[in-house]
Amino acid sequence: MRSLGLLLFVASAAFGAKAGLDTNTIWDMRAVSDPEITKDGRSVIYVLGWSDKMVDQRFSNLWIVSSDGKDNRPLTTGSYRDTSPRLSPDGTRLAYLSNRSGKTQIHVRWLDTGQETQITDLQQAPSGIEWSPDGKWIGYTARVPAKPDWSIRTPEKPPGAKWADPPIVVTKLRWRQDGQGLIQPGYTHVFIVPSTGGAPRQITNGDYNHGGGGGGGPAGGGFAWSADGKWIYTSTNRIPDAEYSLEGPDIYAYQVEDGSVKQLTTRRGPDQGPTPSPDGKRIAYLGHDWKFQSYTVNHLYLMNADGSNQKNLTASLDRDVRSPHWSWDGKMIYFLVDDHGNTQVYSAAADTGEVKAITSGLQQLGAGGPGGEGFTIARNAMIATVRSTPTEPGDLVALSADRQGPPTRLTSVNDSLLAQYQLGPVEELTYDSFDGRNIQGWIIKPPNFDASKKYPFILDIHGGPHSMYGVRFDHEMQIQAARGFVVLYTNPRGSTGYGEEFGNIIHTKYPGDDFTDLMKGVDQMVAKGYVDPKKLCVTGGSGGGLLTAWVIGHTDRFAAAVSQYPVTNWITQAGTADGGYTHSALWMKSLPWENTQQFMEHSPVFFAKNFKTPTMVITGESDLRTPIAESEELYFALKAQKVPAVLVRVPDEFHGIRGHNSHYIAKIEHILAWMEKYTR
Repeated sequence: MRSLGLLLFVASAAFGAKAGLDTNTIWDMRAVSDPEITKDGRSVIYVLGWSDKMVDQRFSNLWIVSSDGKDNRPLTTGSYRDTSPRLSPDGTRLAYLSNRSGKTQIHVRWLDTGQETQITDLQQAPSGIEWSPDGKWIGYTARVPAKPDWSIRTPEKPPGAKWADPPIVVTKLRWRQDGQGLIQPGYTHVFIVPSTGGAPRQITNGDYNHGGGGGGGPAGGGFAWSADGKWIYTSTNRIPDAEYSLEGPDIYAYQVEDGSVKQLTTRRGPDQGPTPSPDGKRIAYLGHDWKFQSYTVNHLYLMNADGSNQKNLTASLDRDVRSPHWSWDGKMIYFLVDDHGNTQVYSAAADTGEVKAITSGLQQLGAGGPGGEGFTIARNAMIATVRSTPTEPGDLVALSADRQGPPTRLTSVNDSLLAQYQLGPVEELTYDSFDGRNIQGWIIKPPNFDASKKYPFILDIHGGPHSMYGVRFDHEMQIQAARGFVVLYTNPRGSTGYGEEFGNIIHTKYPGDDFTDLMKGVDQMVAKGYVDPKKLCVTGGSGGGLLTAWVIGHTDRFAAAVSQYPVTNWITQAGTADGGYTHSALWMKSLPWENTQQFMEHSPVFFAKNFKTPTMVITGESDLRTPIAESEELYFALKAQKVPAVLVRVPDEFHGIRGHNSHYIAKIEHILAWMEKYTR
């Protein structure tokens, strides 16, 4: 066994700075996302998110900054949600989504005069806007309502009568979605609307979801225009009973003029994210060959515009590929890759397939938040993206795709806030697990850390399970460190960023050996001498909440535990969660009644006889990814075993408890109060 402690960052603080962040700073933190660079690379438009403490809501506006970072100013203002800035092909207009009319609609702004107009008045909110190559149209995706598959006739309500809401009839396998709620009957389609306003026109057809819609089904990857504007490329499952498919969508081409359709990919496995080359002759896309496993690396593919000559450009790269962008000359395809906690920009030569890293260093690029494109590229090969490090929240940077070098920082949206606080230093930790696999993690120490002291400790476990902690700023864990805890967060087996074999090794065995990976990390921390072995705490959300519940059933070494929105019983999870069918049919490789023993062997509640650790369970009452019934089962098991326990139910919150800052702050404070109760 070996251990490597590498100091990454020690945040210096101004004279008189406060020792560490507190939860009140969540209100002041601002977020940068979804950059859109101009063709000449001289300016970048981006989304700036902020919070209003008085109404407990988050808002966002559009800003524009010069490529040297000297001129930074707003394009839109007000307490609205302005998102998804997209420049017209000639660079004179900006389309974006906004709720400033009361509902999300498409707006267009003329950049020379600042005049703008709302070009849609839709009942179903648009998303995923894209300009046509000639600038005459804007495409978007939206839900098309449909009649229920089955309904009954009831007596009519008398005029003026007030009856209770009618029953809700469910007929689909995937009938609700976390963050959305009940999925109304209908399908997601691609539409186009004149860029000056007018009647929208539906391009895709059939009872199928397009471009990522589908209520819990495999992601579709949006849509794209062909270079001549005559076709729309998108991903969909045009098969009977598509909601049962685990293999993912194929790429189709729809003719804009008459809606005729042709299928471009046909293999078993998901194909998505079609991205046509500038000359329109080829299409880059993402996907992989179908394997009956919970995690498979996504590769970058290239094919002719008619679907012929399909080839894998990144077959030698054992890492997920995402967010592909063509160079303006059509010779290179740039994309993002997660690797050992970092996220870098890579390139692949369209003709030779040569793959190489463009950026390097301790950083996560493309950290633009949900809905963001990751990065954007200009004609002069300048890339604009969002960069984060352990001590730097996301800021906009510019870098060259042609040559390696340090990025130019364009924004500093949180510098004035962070200058008032001393952050906890961040250190890398690597160690060998029981079978020799190397596990990577990071330590955050309290500000003014003193190695001669004994500190209480928090093990923080990520969800997914196929996701990755890394070298980006983590506000919540910095707050934990500021309260005097040493915090460890690791990437146990099952995490992404370490190859397909490492990620898929937990298939049908989750949780399991990943628990041992985590405990080996705790052993490493105790061996350092500055962690009090009697004051160990463990927490995590979603998959991390599942593992936290697993931990308390397999060891009593922890003084306190907080299981956040966990899975605790795979049998009940299968039938109640929005992704329950995928979780059981794919992750477990069976349905509960086919192999009940397997489901029980990996469900924490069936180890309740071992529960001894004081445990808090916290979940949003509207959570549909890990429904609150999962938390109620765990809480019941704890109380039935007479273990100190508390159930915290957060109203009006979906998975993750991030809908309102006040709820997010309350979550953090509840977790810390519970841990402090048993460690101070």
